Formats: sequence, structure tokens, C-alpha cells
Amino acid sequence: MQPRARSAAAKLQRVEDLLDAARVLAAERGGVRHVTLAGITKSIGLHPSAVLRYFASKEELLLELAERGWREWSESLDVHLEGVRGLPPPGTAAAVATTLTSMPLFCDLLTHVPLSLEGDVGIERARRYKANSFAAYDQAVACLTRSGTLSTAQVQDLVTVALGVTANLWQISHPTPTLAHLYTQEPRWGHAALDFAPRLMRLLQATAIGLAAQGE
Repeated sequence: MQPRARSAAAKLQRVEDLLDAARVLAAERGGVRHVTLAGITKSIGLHPSAVLRYFASKEELLLELAERGWREWSESLDVHLEGVRGLPPPGTAAAVATTLTSMPLFCDLLTHVPLSLEGDVGIERARRYKANSFAAYDQAVACLTRSGTLSTAQVQDLVTVALGVTANLWQISHPTPTLAHLYTQEPRWGHAALDFAPRLMRLLQATAIGLAAQGE
């Protein structure tokens, strides 16, 4: 077992170690729904009770990953669209789809945040998540509006659709072992599980074109 972190720097590093362990387990086990506090602490050699010094619950730990995911997504849009202006609606949609699909953990967490994570933590932790995620959302909307021809309201609608569709398609395209086995027996049912990225791209581009047409 690792010794107890005592200095401020050691405590900050322990937090990062726990978050990194959760990321690895989510990737290895097929999603955050399979991540447990016991698995996290075991993977980095901590006693199970040690995690409670840094996170009150698994939900709080995963909400931290989601909060960071929002910031990372908005920053990735800034990088992806640096210097771009006058982007047509399909290009704006492509930027959203491309950056989202590059962040599998964030895509997965988009389902779990409203389902359980933000509602199962203390009110101050929920407040911090809301404040920081909305700040990142505002930054993403501003970036997309600045770089393209869609209005702010149209971009907001596009992002709303993007988040909902991403959350749904990500879960469908990463089935449990039971469903994966079922789809080998019934390929017709499983076809939708095979094309997350291209389907997201098609749907968001069609949405962006439709939003632009409504505004004409």
C-alpha cells in the first residue's frame, strides 16, 4: 500500500493518480459504468478508504472527470478552429463531431452526468460543476459562432443536439458483452452499434444545414 499523502503537492498528485486510474479502468472495462472505487484504489495500491480523503464518492470522482472533459472539449475546439472564419454550417458541425469523437471518456460521461452523477453529490459540488461546465459551454459556443456563419442561437441548438445524440449513440455503439454477443447472432439489430463517428457526423451536419435554412 502507498503511504498517506501529507504535503499539499502529494495530495494534489494523489488526486491526479485517482483520476488517471479511473480513466484507465473506464477504457479497459468498457465504460464508466464498470468503474468502482475498489477497482481504482486497487490499481494504484491504496486502501479503499483512502479515496474518501479526496472524493466523497465515486460519483464525485467521475463528475470531476466530466467537468474536466468540458474544459478540454472547449479548448480542443479553440485549437481545431484557430484562425478559421466563415465556416459553412456543415463545417461547423464537422468541428463539433470531430472534437467530440476524439474524447471517448467525455462522450461516455455525457450519459451519466444527468442520469446520476450531478444529482448524487453535495450541492456545493454540483454548483461547482454547473458553473464550470456552463463556462466551458459558453466558450465553445463563442468559438463556433466566431468561426462560422451560424448565429449564436443556431450554434446553441446545434450543441444541444450534439450532446444528446452523442450520449445516446456512444452507449449504443459500446454494447455490453451480452448485447455484443446478441448482435453477432442478430446482425440486423447491431448495425447501429458499428458507426458511431460517421453517424454522428451525418446527423450533426444535417442538423446544421436545417438550422441555417430555418434562419434564411
